[in-house]
Amino acid sequence: MAENIIKTEYSDEMQKSYIDYAMSVIISRALPDVRDGLKPVQRRTLYDMHELGINYNKPYRKSARIVGDTMGKYHPHGDSSIYDALVVMAQDFKKGMALVDGHGNFGNIEGDPPAAMRYTESRLQKITQDALLADLDKDVVDFIPNFDETEKEPEVLPCRIPNILINGSEGIAVGMVTSIPPHNLGEVIDATKAYIENPEITTKQLMRYIKGPDFPTGGIVINKDDLEEIYESGVGKIRIRGKVDVEKGKNGHINVVISEIPYPMIGLNISKFLSDVADLYESKKCTDIVDISNQSSKEGIRIVIELKKDTDAQNFINMLYKKTKLEDTFSVNMLAISEKRPETMGLKEILKRCTAFYYECNRRKYTNLLNKELERKEIQEGLIRACNVIDLIIEILRGSKDRPMAKRCLVEGDTTGIRFKSKESEIMAAMLRFTEKQANAILEMRLYKLIGLELDALIKEHDETMANIFRYEDILERHDSMTQVIVSDLEQFKKEFARKRRTVIENGEEAVYEEKKIEEADVYVLMDRFGYVKCLDEATYLRNIEAANEESKYVVLCRNTGKVCIFTDEGQLHTVKVSDIPMGKMKDKGIAIDNISSYSSKNEQILNLCSQSELNLYRFVFVTEKSLCKIVSGGEFDVSRRQILATKLNDGDRVVSIHVLKDTKNIVMVSNDGYFIRFSIEEISEMKKNSAGVRGMKLSANAVVDSVFYEEIEGSSGFDYRDKTIEFNKIKLTGRDGKGTKLRL
Repeated sequence: MAENIIKTEYSDEMQKSYIDYAMSVIISRALPDVRDGLKPVQRRTLYDMHELGINYNKPYRKSARIVGDTMGKYHPHGDSSIYDALVVMAQDFKKGMALVDGHGNFGNIEGDPPAAMRYTESRLQKITQDALLADLDKDVVDFIPNFDETEKEPEVLPCRIPNILINGSEGIAVGMVTSIPPHNLGEVIDATKAYIENPEITTKQLMRYIKGPDFPTGGIVINKDDLEEIYESGVGKIRIRGKVDVEKGKNGHINVVISEIPYPMIGLNISKFLSDVADLYESKKCTDIVDISNQSSKEGIRIVIELKKDTDAQNFINMLYKKTKLEDTFSVNMLAISEKRPETMGLKEILKRCTAFYYECNRRKYTNLLNKELERKEIQEGLIRACNVIDLIIEILRGSKDRPMAKRCLVEGDTTGIRFKSKESEIMAAMLRFTEKQANAILEMRLYKLIGLELDALIKEHDETMANIFRYEDILERHDSMTQVIVSDLEQFKKEFARKRRTVIENGEEAVYEEKKIEEADVYVLMDRFGYVKCLDEATYLRNIEAANEESKYVVLCRNTGKVCIFTDEGQLHTVKVSDIPMGKMKDKGIAIDNISSYSSKNEQILNLCSQSELNLYRFVFVTEKSLCKIVSGGEFDVSRRQILATKLNDGDRVVSIHVLKDTKNIVMVSNDGYFIRFSIEEISEMKKNSAGVRGMKLSANAVVDSVFYEEIEGSSGFDYRDKTIEFNKIKLTGRDGKGTKLRL
């Protein structure tokens, strides 16, 4: 078979392939459908449970059984994605209304993972069966082939409530993200009814019913005035706080009790919150904390922070709002699939799409029911008519040779070949004109149907069928009747499944707290060779001065209200507040400088440490591997930013030495190939920090400066290099930019 080679532009093919991939992720994986509020994996899992008959009133089934069946029939994307979706639908702390009833360890609000699917069991919740799956047998939605066209699956579930608002949704697609908060079922149903009654209703009027999001974790939404704009546009930020109470503790202490948390704090962020509170104490930013305990259980969240007797509790709570995730934001982006394309919708638009779907489903449902009742009516009328001439029908059946002969007589009046008792019977038989369905029903009718009571029941059943036909036709023909049915369904769901609102909606005041003024004092900042830093008060340092100087690579005297500057070999300057460095004892290890600054020990090496308050007093000498050197005034580095560029570096270059100029008279540069050059420090030009510098030494090919030494006016006679002491006088004093001399070591 000959190959068909298609030549195409590579960029065009990549663009087309990427767009196809992106749309597949957007439509078929990550975003929910506005009609049922479900992503494909969720819809397929629920439908598979429905097909397996795992109903709310039936025994639980192993989650592994559900996951395997869903993966094999409908969702061939791996078991973890299916089980993760199943777990989330069972977690009532994530969903406004859980869709799956989980039995076993399905994780918890503190972020503990669920047990493996071979251990847990699941079944459908009652609301899931009643509101999302009830009418699948009535041709209310289209069914499409599965991935290998061996099964059929619903394109969308026939959802009868706005599930997309009640349960919300979160998902990340290619180039877009959805984040819809959960809402209160009762409020959403009331808003839906209001929209149905008045499609011209405004978002502001809808918010009389939907006050705002109703998070399963409770909490307090504090930007009520912003909600109208968020619901109008479908985009915005909701600010939410945890619920905090103040209680009396033991020994006169004050207990700050957190009973509800912001929705974004679900999971490992609770541990992060506890860690942040502990850091406030350890860093001495808050000295009022006595103890922290997480007393949360299945009954709910309870985090207790014990404070000292005279603590201003409200000021402490405001500090928690400012410094921790006890106040957080929920980013709203109400993006969903509508008519097979992603669209950001406001509250009213979502209700519009949902109600249009309800009308469509009910139209198809009652059309299907009407057709079944018309078919039943046809058969019933045929049986009633047959009972009135039952003797003739029995005579036809007894005189016929086979079923087709009898059926032709009943349908067409064809008496050919049938033996009758009399000519009159034959004439009457020729007048029969039953329909095909009626004839089949007559031929299959059992003798007990001839009993008088059975005939009465048949007539009564026919009357009920006629009443149903009248009702279904009325629903299909009159918009008001259809509306009444939809509203009645919504009211029934509200009556059975609604619960009280958990989240409080208000306009909260900005959290303002007063930091305790730190009494200014001199402290010593000590950093060891491993990058661990700590502060010692002046008395402690002076008592242990020898040990402190011996164990520390850098010792800097500064004020506890000031900052420390860190110069690195990447030419960066990082500033750290002294208040961020924990006060410690001589034996304390300290904290890694990485944790309190923008400095990264993986990519940078510290070359110097100094107090920011002393920058204006000194000048700094910079020397790089490629022998570029310059002098920079310390005032250039006196800035408020946490990180700035301390010097300009050429590609492939790095700083070797940063030295504070005090009484320095000469500088010695040493290359890695053994050349030494000594010249006056005055030959180095003073420049701005953004300049590269001047050349201090001519280097051989592939050679670099690996060491720099400074000769002070007094007190310096030599330096240590490669375990040997070298006298400054052994190196000839020359001018800058020479090759230098090679010494035998």
